[in-house]
Order: sequence, then C-alpha cells, then structure tokens
Amino acid sequence: MSKAVIVGGGIGGLATAIAFQRRGWTVEVLERAPELTEIGAGLSIWPNALRALDALGVGDAVRARAVEEASSGIRERRGRWLSRPDTAAARERYGDPIMLHRADLLDILRREVPESALRTGISVTEVRPAGTVVHSAGESTGDLVVGADGIHSVVRRALLGQIAPRYSGYTAWRMVVAPTEPFVGIGESWGRGERFGYGTLADGRVYCYATANAPAGTETDGLPELRRRFSDWHDPIPALLAAADESAVLHNDIYELPNLKTYVGERIALIGDAAHAMTPNLGQGACQALEDAVVLARVATTEPDLTAYDRERRPRTQMIAAMSRRIGTVAQWASAPLVAIRNAGLRMTPDSAQFKALAPVLDWSC
Repeated sequence: MSKAVIVGGGIGGLATAIAFQRRGWTVEVLERAPELTEIGAGLSIWPNALRALDALGVGDAVRARAVEEASSGIRERRGRWLSRPDTAAARERYGDPIMLHRADLLDILRREVPESALRTGISVTEVRPAGTVVHSAGESTGDLVVGADGIHSVVRRALLGQIAPRYSGYTAWRMVVAPTEPFVGIGESWGRGERFGYGTLADGRVYCYATANAPAGTETDGLPELRRRFSDWHDPIPALLAAADESAVLHNDIYELPNLKTYVGERIALIGDAAHAMTPNLGQGACQALEDAVVLARVATTEPDLTAYDRERRPRTQMIAAMSRRIGTVAQWASAPLVAIRNAGLRMTPDSAQFKALAPVLDWSC
C-alpha cells in the first residue's frame, strides 16, 4: 500500500489526507502545533471548492454548518453602492457560495482522518528527495511527501531553495463579533487605501475584516485603531466595531509568493500556501488548497509521475493569484483622483459582468 507523508495539519493538509485515504493510501500528517486548531476567522467557500469538498465526501457536513452568502456588493465608505453583482444569475450558473467559521471546517476535516494518522507537536527540519522527512520525533518515509506547511514551507525549501514571500503593501485585521442585535448580511466597503468587510456566520455571529495600506511590520493597537479608522463609515460598521472584543482581533500583514517554477519534484509535491500563497481578495486561498488536494491524490494514484499535477494546478493557481493581486491593488488605491476613477468605473460596470469575469475561477470541476 502506498503512503503519503503530509507536512502540515491545516485545512489543506487534512483535505489532502482525506483525498489520499479515499484512494487507498496510508497517510501520516505531521503538524508543528501541539493541537489542531484554527484561528477565529470566517471563511468563504466558493462553488468550485464545494465541488472539491463533495469529492472528499464532506460537502454536506460543511453545508450543514454554514450559511449561504446573501446578496452582496461593494459600497463606498458613506454607503453608496458601487457594485451589486447579479447573485441570482451567478447561483443559477455556478451554485451557492457559503460562509462558515474556519474552525468548523477544520473540525469536519479532522474527523475524517484517523487519530493514529495525526501527529501533532512535530517540527520538520529537513525533507530529502527520496521521500524521507526528518523531524523532532525522528524520521518518516513515504512514497510521496506533500508540503502543506504554508507560506514559509520547509518542504518548498527542500524542493526549490529559499524563496522570500512578497509583501502586498497592506495589512489586515480579522475578528468575529457577536452583535447586540440580530444581523444578517454580507458586504465590503472601499475607501482610500482602506477596506472593511463583513459576513454573517451560521450561529449569528459576524465575521469582520479590514485592510489598510501600511509599511510591513507596522505596529497597531488593534480594536482602537479599527475604531479610529472605520467608526465613521456607513452602517452596520460602527455597530459591529462597538460590539467587538479586543481579544478577538487578529492582525497580520498580507504576503504572497512569487510564481514558482514547479510544484513538484520526484517524490515531493506542494499544495496550498506552500505552492501559491495569494492575497485574500478573491477568497480563494483555502478554496485552491481544497482543489489541490483532490487533484494531487488523483494524479499520484493514476499517473506515472507528478508532472500532470504541476501542469494542471500551476497555471490555474497562478492565474487566480494574479487576478487577486490586481483586485487588491485597485481596491487599495489611496489617491483621490484614482479612487474617483475607480468608483465611477465600478458604478458603470454592468452587475452581471463581475461574475462573468469570475467564470475561469468558479467553473472548475474535479
């Protein structure tokens, strides 16, 4: 029986373990953290990723913990609509996007992987081309080593050497808020070099996120800074910030990877952020990791080598990363003349055109 050693026990790593198990492989998942947990943030699952979850056999379980994303759009800071996509037409063509807490998705995936296959508290120090992983508890060897270990991947370094992530130019805050009054909705608002977005979770809490242009490594004071920046924006943003808890605020600079020349070696393959860490502007980071998992398991089981995985996944994920980068660049414009041009262009763009532009992303199937 073939064996896959998967470095990283996040969403991508667990999805990969499930995909390989379903094809008859033995799996071993090595995770650096002492336990498998996820940060307090929401996650959009687009129809392409739902198809991947269905292929993994967990699509219905995920839908049961999620909420369908309601009509959304983009506003300016005072509340005027810039864009309201034709969500009904998009649903008819692609299916329903959903939103859930990242921890819920991780829990669903974790339940599908035997406890005996999960090894936490394991720090990987070296990966050898022949399929051996050297780590803090000794060594593990498999027919395939999968790098699901994020943007600072040790597995990627073994395959391609040191590759420095690239700073996007903006920083981000995320939090989950329990509003004082029932709230249903989803949306994103654009200012000058700043954005604020929100979406309801299945339990009634609201996932919020914000971005702002800033030098890499800029210190912030969390919730007070968010309130200074966004409390005068349109409703419901002030109320969400008023209901927020300082301890729930997560702050991270946004980095991405440059395009890699390959995702595979002889017995090594990269998935998720280890292969194509991208900005979050399309909500496709985790979605692409789920696609990777399904495709890699298929290729590794049915093809003589891994090059088919690289041919199938690298062009697609690098296209999506580039699209996300472009959206982020325009959304983060701070110049008043450029913002005026951007806003006018969005208002003049037919509502149906935006989802048509996403067809190459959403049309994917296993």
